[in-house]
Amino acid sequence: MVELSVRLGALELRNPVMTASGTYGHGLEMCHFTPPELLGALVSKTVTLAPRPGNPTPRICETQLGLLNSIGLENKGIESYLEHTLPEVEKADTVIVTNAGGESIEEYREMARILDGQGAVDAIELNLSCPNIQGGALPFSTDPAKAAEVVAAAREATSKPLFAKLSPNVAHIARMARAVEEAGADAITAVNTLLGLSVDWRRRKPGLGTVHGGYSGPAIKPVALHCAWACARAVEIPVIGCGGISTAEDALEFLVAGCAAVQLGTACFADPALPGRLVAELHELLRREGIASVGDLIGTLRDGREENLEARSGNGEERPKGIPVR
Repeated sequence: MVELSVRLGALELRNPVMTASGTYGHGLEMCHFTPPELLGALVSKTVTLAPRPGNPTPRICETQLGLLNSIGLENKGIESYLEHTLPEVEKADTVIVTNAGGESIEEYREMARILDGQGAVDAIELNLSCPNIQGGALPFSTDPAKAAEVVAAAREATSKPLFAKLSPNVAHIARMARAVEEAGADAITAVNTLLGLSVDWRRRKPGLGTVHGGYSGPAIKPVALHCAWACARAVEIPVIGCGGISTAEDALEFLVAGCAAVQLGTACFADPALPGRLVAELHELLRREGIASVGDLIGTLRDGREENLEARSGNGEERPKGIPVR
């Protein structure tokens, strides 16, 4: 047998496979494709204080290698979530993560306060990085100080584990990661969608009603992998990798790069049964490789630059400053 359980701070997941917010409903909608008990965790669609109608249509645009979306955090609000959704999700035999959104620090604080009293919620994922609200301004995911304010406010309002979901649309994601860690985040989700644009040149119109939107799918995996790796090197808290994952091989790449778990998103639209099947594929891959525990792979990436520096330092050559050797 291969041990697939992993830890995200105080939480123990039976395996490292999680769903990504906004791609799997609130979780139980897909239970006839993948029973929840097969997964490490279910992550809800983003919930906000007040109901949101979402953005104008069209909201989804298919591209050659993925999707552009501009849903705009459409949801029925926290009251409806607590009254109708959470009682059903509570039946799932897995870790439940509620993704919370907001447009102000006070909204995030209030969401954390309300969810703190819900026993069915095991952790709160703060959506700091949706590109489809406020005109794509990304106010809380491009400024480390503002991101830290949100996390600190939520930290004051709840004792539950807090995950900070970061954006790839920044110059230095490691700075963002350190900022939210210092503010009290228990884990980091890396990453949300890339800003993208689709154009119908014949009609002279964009593919989305909001012109630009969030790009996801297989093409963003190298970007997401780099972001997750950079975060894992920058912080001590766990990192959850997300972006372009559609196979067990993809998932293992993120784990080797330093992630403690992964989230599946866009690939689930085409194959809702993928999350459960991927768990079985992970087990089989590790068994064939003779790896007894998935935890043995986490953070084992061998950085060629650092190996070269080790070799050079062993030969009496001076190691360049500013590049650590671990």
